[in-house]
Amino acid sequence: MGRGRFWRQLQVFTTALSVFLDYKILQKKEKWSKPEEVDRVWEQTHEKNAAKILKTIVRLEGLWVKLGQYLSTRADVLPEAYIKCLRQLQDSLPPRPLSEVHRTIRTELGTSPDELFASFDDVPLATASIAQVHKAEMKDGRNVVVKVQHEGIKAVILQDLKNALTIVKWLAWAEPQYDFGPVMDEWCNEVPKELDFNKEAENTTKVAQNLASESRGNFDKVDVRIPGVIQHTEKVLVLEFMDGVRLSDVKALESLGVNKQTLVETITRSYAHQIFIDGFFNADPHPGNFLVSKEAPFRPILLDFGLTKSLTFSKKQALAKLLLACAEGDYASLLSAFTELGLKLRLDIPEEAMEVTNFFFRRSVPAKESRVVMQQLSKEGESRRKRIEQKLQQEREADEKDSHVRNPVDAFPGDAVFFMRVLNLLRGMSSMLDTEVVYLEIMRPFAEATLFSDKIVADRNFQQQHWILNKKVNSAVEEKLRNLLQQMAGQNRLLGIQVCAYKDGKVIIDTAGGVMGKYDPRPVETDSLFSVFSVTKGVTAGLLHWLADQGKISYEEKVSTYWKEFGRNGKEEITVAQVLNHTAGLQSALSAVIQQNPMIMCNWEEVVNRLAQERPVSEPGEDQQYHTLTYGWLCGAIAEKATGRSFQELLEDAFVSPLRVDGEFYVGIPPGVESRLASLTMDVDDLRASMARLRPPGSSDATTEAVNGELEERMRKATGLLQGDILKAFATLPYLFNTLFVRRAVIPSANGHFSARALARFYAALATGGHVPDLPASEPQLGSHPHKPNKVRKVSQKKQKKVKAPAVSMEQSSKIASSTQEVVLPVSTKLYSNPEVLDAFVGRGKFSDLALEDGRFGLGFIRMGPRGQEHSSSIPDGKLAFGHSGLGGSAAFCDPTNNFSLAVTLNKWSVGDVTAEIIRLITSELDIPCPAQFAPAGHVGVEMTLVDMPVRTDSLEGGKDLGGITEI
Repeated sequence: MGRGRFWRQLQVFTTALSVFLDYKILQKKEKWSKPEEVDRVWEQTHEKNAAKILKTIVRLEGLWVKLGQYLSTRADVLPEAYIKCLRQLQDSLPPRPLSEVHRTIRTELGTSPDELFASFDDVPLATASIAQVHKAEMKDGRNVVVKVQHEGIKAVILQDLKNALTIVKWLAWAEPQYDFGPVMDEWCNEVPKELDFNKEAENTTKVAQNLASESRGNFDKVDVRIPGVIQHTEKVLVLEFMDGVRLSDVKALESLGVNKQTLVETITRSYAHQIFIDGFFNADPHPGNFLVSKEAPFRPILLDFGLTKSLTFSKKQALAKLLLACAEGDYASLLSAFTELGLKLRLDIPEEAMEVTNFFFRRSVPAKESRVVMQQLSKEGESRRKRIEQKLQQEREADEKDSHVRNPVDAFPGDAVFFMRVLNLLRGMSSMLDTEVVYLEIMRPFAEATLFSDKIVADRNFQQQHWILNKKVNSAVEEKLRNLLQQMAGQNRLLGIQVCAYKDGKVIIDTAGGVMGKYDPRPVETDSLFSVFSVTKGVTAGLLHWLADQGKISYEEKVSTYWKEFGRNGKEEITVAQVLNHTAGLQSALSAVIQQNPMIMCNWEEVVNRLAQERPVSEPGEDQQYHTLTYGWLCGAIAEKATGRSFQELLEDAFVSPLRVDGEFYVGIPPGVESRLASLTMDVDDLRASMARLRPPGSSDATTEAVNGELEERMRKATGLLQGDILKAFATLPYLFNTLFVRRAVIPSANGHFSARALARFYAALATGGHVPDLPASEPQLGSHPHKPNKVRKVSQKKQKKVKAPAVSMEQSSKIASSTQEVVLPVSTKLYSNPEVLDAFVGRGKFSDLALEDGRFGLGFIRMGPRGQEHSSSIPDGKLAFGHSGLGGSAAFCDPTNNFSLAVTLNKWSVGDVTAEIIRLITSELDIPCPAQFAPAGHVGVEMTLVDMPVRTDSLEGGKDLGGITEI
């Protein structure tokens, strides 16, 4: 095995440099080669270099054999020439002299093989990088295998590790984006442990006991075999003999009738069990470490536990969360998992982190298909690398001190190194056997079992007593609210929640409780950011009223006055008021496009341009139909076209700065706030149970079925989801809206990210016609976060028709530049100057002609009168309450008569029963009328339908109204 340290180094570095230069030269030649010759030249180069590498590995043996075995499993990455050539290393190396084997046995066991065994086969079963294996028969007749370590291998392995580390450092210098230093560091720590067979014997016994332990359910039963340990020393290991077919012998497996798909899935399940259930796994699962029993049911035989990894309970949890975050597309949980693993991620590029992590968890594909897939993945990887380099370059330009090239990951923990290595080896094995495995689906139950294990349940039971964030109690009603939330949490009706309320300009409730996500156990804070869906529409409406107050737009004016392209295809007469009032007739515009490609809603320019081409489906101004998504784009486009500024810039001037809600008030999040994002979750069974709780007492099954049928029909109309189980379709929405791509998009109807205290403060100002309340003392202090603006789009500026502003705001508007110039509002204590703005919000008084009489909506806000007067625009006493609710249960509103505002944000979706119960408690304790949307409906109870219109059973049982709504 080699002829000396210097000679081995020379062989390694010469081969590495030769291969590197071959491909560099080929890359240059490719530019000048004919297209039909390129593939042939690449194939020839692959064959030449694969043979060169194999020759060096066989000559050197040691660690390089293990590396070659690993590479031979990567049919999903390496060209066929390498797989075919290096696969020879899986079978066996040239045997070591028998005299050397006998000498080691005599030294370790104290006597010769002839005295120890009834028979000892001179021809080895296999020769590997560290040891040689012989079959033998014990004196008592048991068949065994004897694993004998090569003489002098320890010094060779340690030297090979140093050489490999040198190559890695050299590669990092030549190609900075390929810095595998952290991976090699972990290898240097772990590989030497394989040289102690006492440790391997202990590992083998432990894994066998773990996999044979009583299962907690069908999901974690694993049917595999592991040899028993007979005798062991540091350099000799005697194990039970198990006869089987090598995993790499595909023809033999096929002749036996082995189901290769089932085989690979069973092996994958065994590793999921080792990692997530046991926290102790074999980190070297190459094909040479597996056999398949020759009799049905053809069970996998797991071998060689020299290189194992032990996980602490917290690291096991973190890896489980990592897998589940990928399954859910949950960036916040992914970042949390990285932190728990000790992986330092550049928080400005979490989308790249998700892409890379998903790459590791991607499904395996057969080898032939895999090469095509890998070509595409290679292109995507190159694109991702360029994006990362571009962002790092931008950072360096912003910070001159940081002048060196850095990886997006500053530290990669060892646990993750070997976890990802196992996934890679399993994927390569699957490709080699021409099978397809979806690792997320197979491993998910094991990961969930870890997160919801007995220890976690016990911890959560303890946390249940401290479920509410430990903050001061502001009022007696807040004390009662916290008791209610504690009760709801015990009933599994809540996951994470914030509730904030103002009364007479003072905070009387500011409560947070629960956790940030299903797979993210961090506690919800008062400054956590929740995706509130259509609660965003209230903020968007407030912005258009602010622009009207500034004289930038007029409610009565045609939309085409500001947005010229809009004035076509029957939309010429549509007014700003009709857009706000949901009577523009564009409720179903783009629904077919969005259903075909949901991500189009993240492309502002595309949806705005498409909306300009649409045709109304109903007569504008005649029929109030909830504009689920189009409302936000219509309002946003009007705002941008009228001012020449982006939607986010306008929000900052109108509300963020005056209200001092910096960092907690976004429509489209910027980079850097991901750690404060609550993750959405929805359980279809829980949602069905919530709907069942709303069943009217004594009602028939037919009534309930009819009501649920109408609910589902309205949900279909609102979303364009026309086929299949609507609730299951809705269950995909949390995944979609958890993705960073959607969170960062500007969707003024649906992707606002707010804290409850920021929303409550917004509505507290609206309740008084725009007076900004005093800033309350809080921890962390409201407004203390830097308000990082999202990437500001350049808005094309076109000359617009001059608009006469309403008389009430002429004085203000005279101080402002013309409608084609930027609107800049200085920080003030009042958002609106119009004394009648409260009437404008709900479409009453002098604005009553602009909103459909007794319609659910005023000008952008839901009218929230008490039972019997829920939509009335002519309530005799006081002002009409207004606000907006959102899909899943978040809601915010204010009652101007009582100078009261309330916001509820939550991350576990319900049909609104949770929110309604909270609001009923608070309004009852304060003796404030409860809005009809949240009030009990006689004996029927609360119905929050997920869409815009109430469900009525006029023809069913006495015409009972099943209550209010939760908007999309």
